[in-house]
Amino acid sequence: MNNAPVKLRERAYESFTERLLSREIRPGQFISQRELVELTGLPLGAIRELIPRLEAEGLITTVPQRGMQVAHVDLNLIRNAYQFRLFLETQATALFAHARSEAAVAALRASHEQIIARAEAGERETLIADAEATDRSLHEAVIDHLDNEIISNAFRVNWIKIRLIRQNETRLYADLVIPVMRDHLAVIEAIERRDAEAAVAAMAFHINQARSRAINIE
Repeated sequence: MNNAPVKLRERAYESFTERLLSREIRPGQFISQRELVELTGLPLGAIRELIPRLEAEGLITTVPQRGMQVAHVDLNLIRNAYQFRLFLETQATALFAHARSEAAVAALRASHEQIIARAEAGERETLIADAEATDRSLHEAVIDHLDNEIISNAFRVNWIKIRLIRQNETRLYADLVIPVMRDHLAVIEAIERRDAEAAVAAMAFHINQARSRAINIE
């Protein structure tokens, strides 16, 4: 079986999302297939096969007589993306609290405490990027322990939308690093106790805080 077309489609998807998150492609921008060919360096055939996936995931919309529009950050996107997170991640957190690996949770705690220590020491140079990676590590651990490809894929598509919201309005700035890491530690501490109810409450609080920041700025 020839996997080349599949790999080309995946490359096209990865190239599109990388450029979207690096802001080479802007939220709300109208873009043509030819422009995507130029931006990604991939053939038109791969781009044409990419479009239905991007439409299905809500990353682009076809606007009659105007062409393709990249998802733009508005109140509707913020509410939908965070509501999806709230439903998905609270349920996953409850299950994770019962089935978690002690070693995995210990590693999560250590990475979060390290970020807090660096922030308190006044580090700035690489702190934000490392904090964002640590932030994502907890959420991915909670989701991926379900071992459900459909859920993991849906989570990652939604995470792209969350990243767009953060870039546009609420990126994890230095003054948010410690509060966000402490929100996470509250979740981790409840998971360590196998207290699913407390872990769910802490995760819901964390997600609602992020949603409130986004809505208030928007």
